[in-house]
Amino acid sequence: MRSRGDVCAQGEERVDFRDREATFAAIAAGRPDVVVLGAGRVGGLGANLARPVEFLDENLRIQGNVLAASLAAGVERLLFVGSANAYPAAAPQPISEDALETAELDPSTRPYGLAKLVGARLCEAYSAQHGVTYHSVMPCNLYGPGDRFDLATAHVVAATLRRFGDAVADGREQVVVWGSGSQRRQLMHADDLAAACLVLLDQEHPPSVVNAGPRGDTSVREIAELAAGIVGFDGEIAFDATKPEGVLRRELDTSRIHDLGWTPQHSLEDGMRSTWQWYVEQERRAPMTETFA
Repeated sequence: MRSRGDVCAQGEERVDFRDREATFAAIAAGRPDVVVLGAGRVGGLGANLARPVEFLDENLRIQGNVLAASLAAGVERLLFVGSANAYPAAAPQPISEDALETAELDPSTRPYGLAKLVGARLCEAYSAQHGVTYHSVMPCNLYGPGDRFDLATAHVVAATLRRFGDAVADGREQVVVWGSGSQRRQLMHADDLAAACLVLLDQEHPPSVVNAGPRGDTSVREIAELAAGIVGFDGEIAFDATKPEGVLRRELDTSRIHDLGWTPQHSLEDGMRSTWQWYVEQERRAPMTETFA
């Protein structure tokens, strides 16, 4: 992305985007030509179930603040990073962009999904009312170097790698995975999402919402087996079907982004391996902590 121009990355360690005044000040000072809004509270299934208020309230505040501050700073182009959780649980699969608001969201992640849905619709409203180009990309499950490995907030890839890695370190012979293992997840490396964002930002008149992700999905059982091999765990993998497992399947129809010339470059195994290597290197320096953006 830096090859296209100067990039000013404003993570939560620099700006608390929940703070309206701080958000306006940061965006005004940066004077960006383009804003990519990827900040937000994120987490895995357990975190969503435990903290629904924060997932809804904080994401709505962040989105509202950044969009308003961008408009005030004269930003005419903004890309909002939404989520597959904004789509109905019962939508026909693979899920097209037209499925938004056609049915109820999955109860286990409804607050987060609702916030992301509102963010996409807010972009459309800004575009219609103010003549700007504020649009959205809806990615599938993301992973990659820089991911959260805190088990309270981690997504499926990082959480699975961490559990198996901890089992090896502790000498345990069994790892328990929530659910039956048959639930499926569509997974994309973060670098592939960055490339998809560039493709969308290159479009003069982009669609208001575009899905992003590889074609096809992977079972949680396969993810667990890959993780075990990567970290060197050779014990038993047990699946606890009494635990929540979230939506059984949510595969996005990504034909629109593929038709624009985008193709993911990272295989799941190679991407998981580089993600684990990054975590091991980071863990040598400092412990993982919960963050918000």
